Amino acid sequence: MRRARGFTLIEVMIVVAIVAILAAIALPSYTDYVRRSKISDAVGALAGMRVKMEQFFQDNRTYAGACTAGTVAPPLTNTANFQFDCGTPDASTYTITATGIGSMAGFQYTLNQANQRVTVAVPGGWSGAGATCWVLRKEGSC
Repeated sequence: MRRARGFTLIEVMIVVAIVAILAAIALPSYTDYVRRSKISDAVGALAGMRVKMEQFFQDNRTYAGACTAGTVAPPLTNTANFQFDCGTPDASTYTITATGIGSMAGFQYTLNQANQRVTVAVPGGWSGAGATCWVLRKEGSC
């Protein structure tokens, strides 16, 4: 008598269930990790722009006129995930804003001349809106 080879339906169902459980755990963690990396790009751009704004101030003794093309502090280039806005800097103040778009919609971060870093808004499921730091994690830590 010849013995049948292969997997039974029960064995295949068990493997599918195990893979589904692993995917249910891993996918949200991976998605959160990717989102945090996109946030780092935005806050890194804001921090870099602060250096340029201070350099502009040192050269001109005013922030007025910064965030214009051809200066030491040109406007930030929008990315696939964030739009940047310098507002209208005056002689002694400025506020730069990064607003999330696409998969990052709901995030908004600001930075001003006093180096105050504020998380203006975060999407649903995240904590930390209004924090006086840039929220980088879902639970609201900076």
